[in-house]
Amino acid sequence: MSVKLYVGNLSFRTTTDDLNALFAEAGSVVSATVMSDRVTGQSRGFGFVEMESEDGANAAIEQLDGRSVDGRNIKVNVARPKTEGFGGGDRGGDRGGFRSGGGGGGRGDRGGFGGGGGRGDRDRDRGGFGGRGGRGGRGGGW
Repeated sequence: MSVKLYVGNLSFRTTTDDLNALFAEAGSVVSATVMSDRVTGQSRGFGFVEMESEDGANAAIEQLDGRSVDGRNIKVNVARPKTEGFGGGDRGGDRGGFRSGGGGGGRGDRGGFGGGGGRGDRDRDRGGFGGRGGRGGRGGGW
């Protein structure tokens, strides 16, 4: 069974091919990827390598963790499983509907603006940044 490894503190010059060649010294590599910024295409300084076996993964960790690569001491360990969603933590609540009063703020411990506030009543719109926002409140509106 293959084992996925996290590789951190990579030089921004390190490529996927470099990573693949480096880890091939320790065992059979299934895949290697250096993560890059979606907009600029520049390396984000970390990547993932999938080793064919647990023995190969353990050998890679032992041989390469802390090793200097392109002037930086890399960090190698077993990758944690992906969490639900798309990273970045809780993004706040539902945006609400026409008269619902807007959505929630972010997670309570993160602060935030508390949602948008709904349209409210035709003559009395109380939108804005939300009446009780800040600490994950429900937002303004009616």
